[in-house]
Amino acid sequence: MTKLPLASGRDAAKALRKLGYEVDHQTGSHIIMRQNSPPHRRLSIPDHKELAKGTLRALIRQAGITPAEFAALL
Repeated sequence: MTKLPLASGRDAAKALRKLGYEVDHQTGSHIIMRQNSPPHRRLSIPDHKELAKGTLRALIRQAGITPAEFAALL
């Protein structure tokens, strides 16, 4: 199992942009991203300095990638 890297919410959003996600809007504490190409997915990323490991793992799973692929995008 690949060890999860430490990432902030903004780092995660930057990495997901490389996969085709775009910022839809930003609430006070979350960055909402959407994917226009199929499958159409929407992710809510907390805008924290460091994401909790469970939160980051859930975002990676929802994006449909592996932790190793995410680490390569950072």
